[in-house]
Amino acid sequence: MDTEQLKTFVDVIDQGSFAAVARQRNVAPSAVTRAVAGLEQTLGVRLLQRTTRRLALTEAGEAFLLRAREALALLDEASEAARDRSGQAHGRVRLTTSVTYGQHLLLPLLPALHREHPGLSLDLQFSDQVVDLLAERVDLALRLGPPTDSSLVGLQLQAMRYRVCASPDYLARHGRPATPAELGHHDCLRFPLPGFATLWRFREGGAGPVEAVPVKGWLTLSTALALHQAARDGLGPVLLAEWLVAEDLAAGRLVDLFPQHEVTASHFDSAVWLLYPSREHLPLRVRVLIDFLKARLMRPDGTGAPAPAQPPAGTGPRRPGRGPHGPGRPAPA
Repeated sequence: MDTEQLKTFVDVIDQGSFAAVARQRNVAPSAVTRAVAGLEQTLGVRLLQRTTRRLALTEAGEAFLLRAREALALLDEASEAARDRSGQAHGRVRLTTSVTYGQHLLLPLLPALHREHPGLSLDLQFSDQVVDLLAERVDLALRLGPPTDSSLVGLQLQAMRYRVCASPDYLARHGRPATPAELGHHDCLRFPLPGFATLWRFREGGAGPVEAVPVKGWLTLSTALALHQAARDGLGPVLLAEWLVAEDLAAGRLVDLFPQHEVTASHFDSAVWLLYPSREHLPLRVRVLIDFLKARLMRPDGTGAPAPAQPPAGTGPRRPGRGPHGPGRPAPA
């Protein structure tokens, strides 16, 4: 039996259509149709009922799908185990993270990763949408904010700290707010997520009462990179991750308006998480990438700057669940 036909059949069920699988594989839809038809011919049974609007599994198809998944999983594990015995990481790893985090922190690490593991092939998916790791067959995710899927294994890499910044030019023209409440008199740069667009929270010294400050502004931008540039161009105060603005603060291109305060638009215990699907055998290609990211990105101070390539002592993976503030939303950076 052709294993590629098996994989195609399972992918069609997971993706919901022949066309979706064809787009994913960059082949003609007719090639996908022929693969499934060939499998049905080999088995001598119809697996799918096809209509113009949808696909439906036959009774035989439902029974076969379960065993097909099991067979493909066992085949993948056997293949990975054989390759892992060489001691060298080989093969493709699919990783997803936010656009800004990927461009600002992940891309600069790729030359070192390729030098250390030349046999790895990396498929990076930068998206500000939450990707379903199992459905999309993604090996790893770097997520900003508390994880909510208990089926995933999670490792907290770094705390997420935010800063409210503005450019010196903006402050010269509009004045510097003396207190967080005075942000209400300024046009702030906003991100279109609940909280980020309407209400920023401040806590002085990390232990004081929380002050919720309503914010307004004429400009809303859909990416953290755009917000960052707009702030540097003097368009207003902005709330961004510390790792994104740290170099600008050090160089004087941006000014931290409230350095004595912690600030957030959601909750104060946000973090960057490394997540991966739970399974008994984690392939070497995935394990080496996890170790590499831990060594380079896990920072107790939360800055997120690249670190020396020595694995840190301490925290191991755990299963993430609902945090004390409930499930979170993705942050803008």
